[in-house]
Amino acid sequence: MQTNPDPSKLSRRTFLKSSSVAVASLSLANHSFADGKTESLALSGGTKSVECSTEQLAALTRWPRYGVAEKKALCDLLDNNKYYEELPQFEKEWQEFTKSAFVKAHMNGSSALTSMYFALDLPAGSEIMVPSYTFFATCLAMRFFGCVPIFIDIDRKTGTFDLEDAKRKLTPRTRALVAMHSWGMPCEMDKIADWAKEKGLILLEDAAHAHGASMQGKALGTWGAMGIFSFQASKVMPAVEGGMGMYQTREYYERAAAFGEYNDPARFPKESPLHAYEGTGFGQKYRMHPLAAAIARQQLKGLQALNQMVEKNVKLMNQHLTQLDGITEPHLRADQKRVYYNGNLLFVDFKKLGLTRDALLKALKAEGVQARFWDYPEQHKLKIYSEAKWWHHPPQIPEAMPGNAYVNANHIFLPVLYAEVPDLIGQYVKAFQKVWAHRTELASL
Repeated sequence: MQTNPDPSKLSRRTFLKSSSVAVASLSLANHSFADGKTESLALSGGTKSVECSTEQLAALTRWPRYGVAEKKALCDLLDNNKYYEELPQFEKEWQEFTKSAFVKAHMNGSSALTSMYFALDLPAGSEIMVPSYTFFATCLAMRFFGCVPIFIDIDRKTGTFDLEDAKRKLTPRTRALVAMHSWGMPCEMDKIADWAKEKGLILLEDAAHAHGASMQGKALGTWGAMGIFSFQASKVMPAVEGGMGMYQTREYYERAAAFGEYNDPARFPKESPLHAYEGTGFGQKYRMHPLAAAIARQQLKGLQALNQMVEKNVKLMNQHLTQLDGITEPHLRADQKRVYYNGNLLFVDFKKLGLTRDALLKALKAEGVQARFWDYPEQHKLKIYSEAKWWHHPPQIPEAMPGNAYVNANHIFLPVLYAEVPDLIGQYVKAFQKVWAHRTELASL
């Protein structure tokens, strides 16, 4: 049996037999709440809305997706022994793709963040604004250089950096801020950049989720003085492991590069103050693995096409789901282009609906919908930030983060689909409409 069927063969034709309407013509009028009410929930013994085998769904949602090109690149590299040529080639291609002034490949996103904080060269005790709703490296890596986080909330409508909260928490010690593009959603970089400039703050970006995303035609990761990406296996552009730093000045680039690659100072111009550190750098070895670079180069070639496929499927589904009471998407401005990391994130107002998330997920899963949630660990609540011994001075722990709390408690993830399957999407829409028609009885679960 083929364990990973070709998703291109799982087309509209595959699901036509079990789809009563083409999703292109679906609306609430096509499948009304009255229609849904006449059909029993699968949870109560009715027929499932989604007819898709485990094998089919695994092929459509499998991640990461590597194929012949990646396998050939790895085999060629093992045969020709030109390992380290992959790194400058990948850096050049990434630089051209993002139109960044300078780039440096790192072994992962965390090492790119660590190098970025080193490159800042801030005095000990400097404070840096970071979202609490993020991976630990965004906050924790700064401590190695005497910097201290100021925890910023997220906007409940976007799931990204709350600028108004940042304005309230500005201190005399604040020197920089990090905008983190959660789940591939761009922060409002124009507003954040204007405020950072007004206050004399260095703008940084954590774009680990946002490969190919942009705002006003400008790639994320290039709005700030420095930015980072991750190529870990779950990311939008996976290379199993890997990271990238992006720098708008040669000074930042050279400091970050020399921190993690001892060979780089010798490559800098002789007039560079860092050229003298040839042979040692600044003590770390954060070089990206050549095999990861080889995979990343192939992944980059298909990145835009894959993002377009995912976006098309998500829009096809969400245009109907967001007509249902209590469901919204993260708010995206017309001048922003997002990508989708980890899944299709939807906000569900459970208080308004009068049912619990567990009850909703139970009903959807019975209908055959692959739905889940994952509450982002809030950094400010974790042990290491409450222990003074790790920090120049203790981080201020906020009493409440209402944006964090709302997004964590009021979201679900649906899968992203890597093939054109409008009839499967139609079945998902039908399942939601049926569940919404029966939501009153679900409230008792």
